[in-house]
Amino acid sequence: MPLSPESFRALFASRPVVLAPMEDVTDAVFRRLCRELGAELCVTEFVNVEGLLRGCKTARRKLALAEGDQPTAIQIYGANPERLAEAARVAEAAGPAFLDINCGCWVPKIAGRGAGAGWLRDPEAMVAMARLVVRTVSLPVTVKTRIGWGPESHMPIVDLARRLEDAGVAALTIHCRTAQMGHSGAADWSWAARAREVVSIPVIVNGDIKIADDAARALRETGCAGVMVGRAAIDHPWIFREARALLDHGVHRAPPSPDERLALCRAHLTANAAARGELHGVRVTRRHLSGYLRGLPGAGALRRELLFCDSLDGCLAILDSAAQKLAA
Repeated sequence: MPLSPESFRALFASRPVVLAPMEDVTDAVFRRLCRELGAELCVTEFVNVEGLLRGCKTARRKLALAEGDQPTAIQIYGANPERLAEAARVAEAAGPAFLDINCGCWVPKIAGRGAGAGWLRDPEAMVAMARLVVRTVSLPVTVKTRIGWGPESHMPIVDLARRLEDAGVAALTIHCRTAQMGHSGAADWSWAARAREVVSIPVIVNGDIKIADDAARALRETGCAGVMVGRAAIDHPWIFREARALLDHGVHRAPPSPDERLALCRAHLTANAAARGELHGVRVTRRHLSGYLRGLPGAGALRRELLFCDSLDGCLAILDSAAQKLAA
């Protein structure tokens, strides 16, 4: 259910390690698995406002929040302020903890149309859009963005953070690269620190959080209210429990055992087959399995076997055989 302003701020008391919104990744199944491993706060896949307002099946699937899938934010993206506001009302009815606006996706087919990081080309329009969405819904609205569109001379994030707070935005997630950088180069967390210093709302630092030590260092260096993990979680969702162990107890938790790795493969395959149908469910899980199996004896051969198996029973049999070999 939507959070009150007080409850929303309470989310950040533990300096949460947040699961980032990722297209074709952060669906309901993956959110549940990551939450079980310590992700206190999750964000859905990107929801296209035009698809949502047309009643597109994919958009409806992304919007659905199961019981227990909380706190989770629904993230929407689009290039038209009025359509974003209209879609925000639809998303609000789905019962997320809060609503997030994607102003950070750099992919040309999105940013090139003015959505995602395309808003950074016109910060004034971005602030006006955020103000409209905030006024349209009753739940907290947050923004995920980058430090700017292009070179350093065009990085508006510090002033933009102030203006977004004034517009009523409840929190800000900053991926510390420019839109033009994409995933290249190093994230510069100092920009998140500079933005945090000028606002009173929570700021979440994002970018290059690859291991637990990165999460701890990013929070220490920036003083941010939380840290967001994206691509690293695809291969290694155990990063959430490892980061929590380091943040809460100052200890480095042991990496997952071979049995844990195989168990997560089974759980993810089984859940995705139930949610998406057997063939599609098995296939969409494959992008995760390489990372899940990393470090196991014979991992390369095991990955190849799973790559060419389209049945759930077949995949589970392959994993059972691998477990038996490990136990021998």
